[in-house]
Amino acid sequence: MPRSLTRDELVARLIRAGELEVSGEDQTETDSYFDTENFAFHGPDGFDADYNGLTEYFRSVRAAFDDRSIRRGIIVAEGDYMACQTWIEGTFVHPFTQSPAGTVQPTGARIVMDLMNIFRFDDDGRLVEEFVRTDYRSFLRQLGAAGS
Repeated sequence: MPRSLTRDELVARLIRAGELEVSGEDQTETDSYFDTENFAFHGPDGFDADYNGLTEYFRSVRAAFDDRSIRRGIIVAEGDYMACQTWIEGTFVHPFTQSPAGTVQPTGARIVMDLMNIFRFDDDGRLVEEFVRTDYRSFLRQLGAAGS
């Protein structure tokens, strides 16, 4: 666990960082929860990105989905790592440019992204790494992507 923060403080920071990524309300505050220079994102199928790539992904989510929300489920912490269930929901009303299948046209459907995340914090309690696993087949089916 980072020396400067308790588990409950890290959980609160993780929850707030997710809320900000999904809402897009305050990029400066969002940045404060991350080591923006060294952050590494590791997604399904070998997809890796830095902080700018993560920010662009969430920008595309905000552009494609209205009525967005994020929920965290079970959260487990050990050392510098925190693992949790995450659900991001929204109504698919504009093209989604960063889906795993490329740009997908809106269907008006309510979409639920079901994720398992593992986060690593630095000594200052900033997010420095994230590993994500998700059921892309279900996600693409909800999006109405061809071949799903």
